[in-house]
Amino acid sequence: MLPLVVALPLLGTALYKQVQHSAQSWLDEGLEDTALTLAGQIDLRSGEPRIDISATMDRALRFDRQDDVFYLVLAPRGEVLQGDAGLAELQPRPSPQPAGDSHYGDVRLRGRELRLVQLGHDCGAGTCQVLVAETLHKRDALQREIGGLVALNGAGLALLLALAGWWAIRQGLTPLTGLSAELERRDLHRLTPLTASLPRELVPLQAAFNRLFERLGRAAEAQREFLADAAHQLRTPLTSLQTEIELAMLEPHDQRVDPLLERLRQRVVRSARLAQQLLSLARAEDRSVDVGQRIDLRDIATESGQDWAHRDLPSGVDLGFELEDAPALGHAFLLRELLENLIHNAVSYAGAGARITVRCGSGAEGPWLEVEDNGPGIPPAERAAALQRFRRGGSATGTGSGLGLAIAADIAARHGGRLALLDAHAGPGLRARLSLPPPDPVLASPPAA
Repeated sequence: MLPLVVALPLLGTALYKQVQHSAQSWLDEGLEDTALTLAGQIDLRSGEPRIDISATMDRALRFDRQDDVFYLVLAPRGEVLQGDAGLAELQPRPSPQPAGDSHYGDVRLRGRELRLVQLGHDCGAGTCQVLVAETLHKRDALQREIGGLVALNGAGLALLLALAGWWAIRQGLTPLTGLSAELERRDLHRLTPLTASLPRELVPLQAAFNRLFERLGRAAEAQREFLADAAHQLRTPLTSLQTEIELAMLEPHDQRVDPLLERLRQRVVRSARLAQQLLSLARAEDRSVDVGQRIDLRDIATESGQDWAHRDLPSGVDLGFELEDAPALGHAFLLRELLENLIHNAVSYAGAGARITVRCGSGAEGPWLEVEDNGPGIPPAERAAALQRFRRGGSATGTGSGLGLAIAADIAARHGGRLALLDAHAGPGLRARLSLPPPDPVLASPPAA
C-alpha cells in the first residue's frame, strides 16, 4: 500500500497537468484562430495597412457564452487600427512579435486576469501586431472539472487497487495461515508429512518442512530406541542385584551392616524404578502403539488395586477405590502405567497416614480417572513445572526422579487427553485428573451378547 499511496498522487498530478495543458492548448488555438481571422482582414491601401470590421463581424469575434473577448490591431508604428485601445494598458506589456510568430501569456487589465495571444503579421512596410484576449471563466471551470475528474478517478483507482491488493494478499496468505495452524499442531509425537494443497510458490516450503519432519522423526526414533534398550538392559541386573541384597539381609551377618544393606537396597529399588519409568517413557512415545483399543478405566483401576494390595504401604497410608464404568479408547498397558505413576507419586509424597483415593467414571465430556490425596499437595504456581521431566516441586521430599507426573502427562497426551493437577475436593492435598476424549458410541459400547 505504501507505493500505492506515494505513486497515485504523483500519477494523478502528472495526469492533471497533462490534461490541463491539452485543454489550455485547445483554448489557445481558438484565440489564435480569432487573431488569424483579424490578420486576414488587414489590407494595404496606398502602402498603409487598414482594416474594416463590420458590426456583425465584431459581434461574431467577441461572441462567447462565458468569457469577455477583447481584440486590438496595431500598425507597425503602434497606431490603433481596430479594436479595444485599452489593451495597450496590459500588464505586463507584451513585446512585439516578428511576422508569422505568435506568443501566449497570462496578463492583467485593470485588475482582471486575461489570457492573451499576440500575432505578428506582415503589413508590407512593417509588422502589424494582432492581440486577442479573453477572461478566464471557462478556463477556471474547465480546470476545476479536470481536477475533480482526475481526483475522482484516482480515488476510484486507489480503492480498486486496495481491494485487489487486499483480496490478493488474503488469497495468498490463506494457505500460509492453514500451514501455520498445521505446524502449530506438530510435535515429536506427530511428525506426519504436511499434505495441504498450496500454491506452487509454497510447495518448496512445504517440502522442506516435510524433510525436516522426516529427520526429526528419525532422530526421535533413535532416541526412543536407545532409551528403551538402555532401560531394558538395566532392569535385569538391577532386579538381580536387589534380590542378592535381600538374600544377604536374610543370611547370618553382623547387624551393624544392616543400615548399609538397607540403603543399598533402597538405591537399587530407586534405580530399578527409574529404569522402569524410562522404559514407560519410550513406550509412551512409540507411534506404533495402538491407542484406539476398547478398554474400561474401571478394569485398569481394578487391576492396579489388586497389584497394590500385595505391596507394603508406608505406615498408616489408606489406599481406597471408588470406581464406576468408564468405557474409553486407549492402550491398557500405557494407562496402567499412568495410574501406577499417579498412585506411586501420591504414596511417595503424601506422607505417613495419608488417605489416597482412586476414582474413575464417565461424563458428558468423556471418561476420566483421578487420584486424590490429602498430603501437602503442590502449590498452583509449581504445577505446570511438575508435569515436566526431571522437575519436582520446591517443597517435595523423598527420593523421586521427577519423571512420574511427566510420564503420566505424556501418556495422556498420547491418548489425546489431558492430565490436570487440581486441588483436593476438601482440605489440603492434590488431585491428579486424567480426562480422555469421548469414545465413539458404537466403538465404546460393549459387544452384544
